[in-house]
Amino acid sequence: MTQPLIKLTRGVPPDESFPVDQLQTCAEYVLLVHGYEVLQYGKSRGYPGLRELIADEHDVDVDRIIVGQGSLQLQDLCARMLIDSGDSVYVEEPTYDRTLTIFRRAGADVQAFAVQGDGVDVGAAAAQLAGGDSPVLFYLIPDFQNPSGALLSREKREEVVDLARAYDFWVIEDSPYRRLRYRGEDLPSLFDLAPDRVLQMSSYSKLISPGLRVGYAIVPEPVVDRLAEMAEDTYINASYLNQAIVAEFIRRDWLEPQIEELKGLYEPRLYATLRALDQHMGDVATWQEPDGGFFVGVTLDGDVDTDTLLERAGEANLALTDGRGFFVDPESGRGFVRLPFCALTPDQIEEGVARLATLVGSLT
Repeated sequence: MTQPLIKLTRGVPPDESFPVDQLQTCAEYVLLVHGYEVLQYGKSRGYPGLRELIADEHDVDVDRIIVGQGSLQLQDLCARMLIDSGDSVYVEEPTYDRTLTIFRRAGADVQAFAVQGDGVDVGAAAAQLAGGDSPVLFYLIPDFQNPSGALLSREKREEVVDLARAYDFWVIEDSPYRRLRYRGEDLPSLFDLAPDRVLQMSSYSKLISPGLRVGYAIVPEPVVDRLAEMAEDTYINASYLNQAIVAEFIRRDWLEPQIEELKGLYEPRLYATLRALDQHMGDVATWQEPDGGFFVGVTLDGDVDTDTLLERAGEANLALTDGRGFFVDPESGRGFVRLPFCALTPDQIEEGVARLATLVGSLT
C-alpha cells in the first residue's frame, strides 16, 4: 500500500488559517465605500489608509512606509537600489533562498556568517569589517529565522546595529514571523534599536493570507524617496484593492484575534515537531528549538549525500526541500533539512519525521 504524501517543503499557511468570511466582508465594504479609489491607479507608496495604520503601530512618519506586492518585491527593489555589481553584502547562513537569488541577480558579492544557537555569528562579521571589508547591507531575519528557526539574542541585536553605525552599512530586517511567538518574551527589533540604519520589512502573508500579496517596508528617510521612485518606475503602484482589504481587516480589530488563533493552531505543531525529532532523530541530527515561526532547521550528522536523500525521500512519498539552496556555498548545506510544521497536523508531522529518520538511518 502506497504511503500518503507528506510535504516537508514550503512554509505555506494551511487553508484553515484563512479568515475567509471576514475577508469577504472587508472586500464588499471596500468596494462599496472606496471602490473608485482602490480600482484606480495610485501613488507608489501604497494605499494611504493602510500606511497610516502601519505608521501608527510603529510610531513613525507615514512617509517612511512603502507598501508593495509582498515584502519580497520590496526586497528586490531595495537590492537594485542599494547594490552595485561587485558590492559586498552580508547574510546569515543558512538564510532565505529567494533573498539569495535577489542579491545574486543584483550582482552582489554575498558573504555568509554562520547561524549559531543565539543567531548569526556577529563576531565573525565584526572581524571581517575590521579587516577592511565594506558591505552595503546586512540582511537578517532576527525572529524565528527561515530556515533555521533561530532567534537573534538581544546582545547580538545591539552589536549588529552598533556595527551598522560604525561601518556605515544598511540593515535589512526581514520580520514576517515576528508576531508568531508561541513562548518566551519579545525582544526589541533591530528597527527599534536603530531606526536610522534599518529597513524593516514584513507582510500580512503569514498573518492573514499570502494570496493578498501585501507587504511593507519601513524605510530610513535618506533612501525612502528613492525607493518610492523606483517602485513607481517599475510597477506604478501595487494593488490598492488588496491593501484596502487588509486595512479594513485591521480597522475592524480583527487582526489581533486572528494572530491569537494562529498561535493556537501552530504552537501544537511546533511542539509535535520537537517531540518527533527527540524521539526519532536525537542520535542522528541536531537542531534549533524555536520559540515561534514556521520552521525547524535540522543538521544531519555525518556525511549524508543530499541527492541520494532527496531521491530516497521521493520514493518514500516524503517531499523535502533541497537544503543546499539556503547556503551561499551549496556544499555547506549538505545534510541540512528544513522542516516546516505550519501546514501539517501533529500526526502528519510524527509520520514525516519518522520516515525521515528511517531514510537517514539507511544512508549513514
